[in-house]
Amino acid sequence: MNPYETDIQQAVTAMRQHGVILFPGDTIWGLGCDATDEVAIARLAKIKQRALDKQFVILMTDLKQLAKYIAAPPPNLEWLLQQFDQPTTIVYPQAINLPNALIAEDGSIAIRLTKDPFSRSLIKRIRQPIISTSANFSGEPSPTCFADIPQALKDRVDYVVNWRQEESEARTASAIMKLQSDGSFLKLR
Repeated sequence: MNPYETDIQQAVTAMRQHGVILFPGDTIWGLGCDATDEVAIARLAKIKQRALDKQFVILMTDLKQLAKYIAAPPPNLEWLLQQFDQPTTIVYPQAINLPNALIAEDGSIAIRLTKDPFSRSLIKRIRQPIISTSANFSGEPSPTCFADIPQALKDRVDYVVNWRQEESEARTASAIMKLQSDGSFLKLR
């Protein structure tokens, strides 16, 4: 079996057992778990030393999956999403079908449709969206590459993906936009 496939299988196995993984994505390295698994979400928050009331980003693969988790997707959502040329997380109103720990007080949810092949493979294999939050302790700077991730954090997760660890190119977190009721976007980051 090739190393990529081994990583996918090991990461999926860990997530199916309420595990938290450390993985590369379309932005920076992230901590992740099954976004529908409340036990895993609580473990991820504990590892990251982050309050559960602070919102996490959810990764999904496509509009069909997205439609399962937001109550009123705009009819022109596909066109709206095509306006972004970099990885962009959208905060949508009226989240549904997700654990309360992931939904903000105003009922919103932060979702990014990932184009990264590794992240997409994880999502498709577990058949659920996954959480992706920066691989750092809460309040610390986000890592720009694998080498920047604290060893103490690596030691706390259930599986560390080997894929792309050697990359040294600095990456940045996604842009964050909030979908307004009039269909426009408000830039948050």
